[in-house]
Amino acid sequence: MHRFLLHNGQIHEATEILLSPGQVGLLNGWGVFSTVRVHEGVLFAFERHWARMKRDAELMRVPFPWTANSLETELLKLVEANNARNATLRVAVIRNRGGVWEGPGIQRDVDLVAFTTQLKDWGPGVKLGVVPNARHAASRFAGTKVLSWAQNLIFSEEAHEKGLDEVVLLNERDEVSECTSANIFVVKGSEVLTPPLSSGCLPGVTRQVLLEEIRVPNLTIREEVLRLADMEAADEVFITSTTRDLLPITAIEGLKIRQGQRVRDILQAEFTKYLESYVQAKAGSVPAKS
Repeated sequence: MHRFLLHNGQIHEATEILLSPGQVGLLNGWGVFSTVRVHEGVLFAFERHWARMKRDAELMRVPFPWTANSLETELLKLVEANNARNATLRVAVIRNRGGVWEGPGIQRDVDLVAFTTQLKDWGPGVKLGVVPNARHAASRFAGTKVLSWAQNLIFSEEAHEKGLDEVVLLNERDEVSECTSANIFVVKGSEVLTPPLSSGCLPGVTRQVLLEEIRVPNLTIREEVLRLADMEAADEVFITSTTRDLLPITAIEGLKIRQGQRVRDILQAEFTKYLESYVQAKAGSVPAKS
């Protein structure tokens, strides 16, 4: 983590004590968050991150008083303070009130906390394990990005102990859902497929950009229910996330997968073009891409 953090609109040293156990959401994971790519001082695809946080906050009954512009303005204070022009930014909204354990003297309904860190080199690809029944697709809270992230951290830690990088999370129907912090895509011929939101997966921003913005001749990018057999039969498999862009899957525990990367390379190049175009548009250099 970088030197400074943002707390309720103010810049503080990251070592300062600013939160208290009496904030209900702090000890209960009652809040929402997002991880944002900072590229050349611009919060990439921020309107998508804001929209998802607002939706998740409404579902989780977490107050969310910010407009997209007001929240972006606050977060850019942190980017400037840390000189974090190319970095990863995490923003969290913590609910403070509710239940018998609400602390005395709570002045705000929510706290906003954000911090930045340097970009990570994820290497040339990822090796995945498989975890059955790790997502409950029928839950009303499926696909929400909430502060209660411990289960994902456990899955990730167990994967690392086995020499793996991540895991494929299956839902109660044995369908592929997602990874702990990434979405999954497979390539079959001219089709690029990713599990639908009904699988219980989180609507990742990179996933949304690929589905809604990236157009490549002779390639179709769409949602489809996937199972492990589809990953084994695919020409290529890769994951997507804010911090990793499009990263090849090099191995899946118990499966034999192909090592193709041609389509992923094409999509990564198009995604990079979109990112650069977005950043230039934000800076006022060129019109925004439609």
